[in-house]
Amino acid sequence: MKQYRILPMAVIGIIVLAIDQLTKYLVATRMELGESIPVLGEFFKITSHRNSGAAWGMFEGRMLFFYIITVLVLILLIYFYKTEAKNNFLMQLGITLLMAGAVGNFIDRLLFQEVVDFADVLLIAYDFPIFNVADSALTIGVIIMLIEVFITGRGKEEK
Repeated sequence: MKQYRILPMAVIGIIVLAIDQLTKYLVATRMELGESIPVLGEFFKITSHRNSGAAWGMFEGRMLFFYIITVLVLILLIYFYKTEAKNNFLMQLGITLLMAGAVGNFIDRLLFQEVVDFADVLLIAYDFPIFNVADSALTIGVIIMLIEVFITGRGKEEK
């Protein structure tokens, strides 16, 4: 019997999306743009930032491009969930996180034509671009899927 685990994955996706939207709301309404609050000294700060592009500011201001790409990616992810992720918990989790992250940033772009970013991390000597919960979900989703496909070698159904 095929197991898609739709209800547990929907719950995970909704929780990630809710945390994403709540944290963005708190930053947008309680901090001035550019304001920074140290959490772990210089290594981790909450910094109110806006991004009208993608990672590292790519494609800045091209909202129609982001709307189209996001809808296409979501359709593709749903297709992969149905065809490639049956009976595979890790693949389902990875796809769920990708969808939650994509929807989280899509909501910002639709409502504000920009994305609220706030997690400001210094990795050794590299000041990583400021990001948000949706970006983290996207990154973790990709990592889970890469591990599942390339390291465990399964990719498809669990036996």
